[in-house]
Amino acid sequence: MSVFSFNQIGVIRSPYKEKFAVPRQPGLIEDGGGELQLLAPYNQPEAVRGLSDFSHLWVMFVFHQTMEGGWRPTVRPPRLGGNARMGVFATRSTFRPNPIGMSLIELKGVRCQGSEVVLELGSLDLVDGTPVIDIKPYLPFAESQPQARAGFAQLAPDANMQVDFSTAAEHQLSQQQKRYPNLRRFLTQVLAQDPRPAYRKEDSESREYAVLLLEFNVRWRVIDQQTEVLSIDPC
Repeated sequence: MSVFSFNQIGVIRSPYKEKFAVPRQPGLIEDGGGELQLLAPYNQPEAVRGLSDFSHLWVMFVFHQTMEGGWRPTVRPPRLGGNARMGVFATRSTFRPNPIGMSLIELKGVRCQGSEVVLELGSLDLVDGTPVIDIKPYLPFAESQPQARAGFAQLAPDANMQVDFSTAAEHQLSQQQKRYPNLRRFLTQVLAQDPRPAYRKEDSESREYAVLLLEFNVRWRVIDQQTEVLSIDPC
């Protein structure tokens, strides 16, 4: 059996500072954009010549936060409630023989300044610091398949969790209005996806959760399938 090695070509800068609450797929969070910073020796303007003519990219990356866990022949997809098992190759689980992922992400711009080459990205599903090993332009004529079947993931995941903000959180939102004018919408969209573990989603007990988003420690609780943001504290 052959063994291959690959070089990291770039790194993702994302509002998601930990894997908890990262969207399951790109395009689900309107304000969840980020950047891909190319690393030397690949940070050359010539390497991205013509790339801005494409609207979307395939970003190939490494599941660096879960690769130590190894691979599993079967996994429990969250879309199936975390109970039913599927073969790993029938899912997009991180627990793969080779911990490589791919995301189709909108390209909003290419910025070249000095030694920096940065791709400005639309809504993504990658944690901050994700290592990138390749990028390829998306070709609609070859890769868009409207008639395709998608097994248990035919439809987009539900995002109907009601999200409210406590008085304290409302005050903190107002303090950040100038710097982050869309912070309320961003947090609402992230939490409406209900990032809790699948086995917790039928839990009737009130529980508190926390996650690092942008530069904030966001705390919320879920009561009777309703989310209340408790605080939005700067890190």
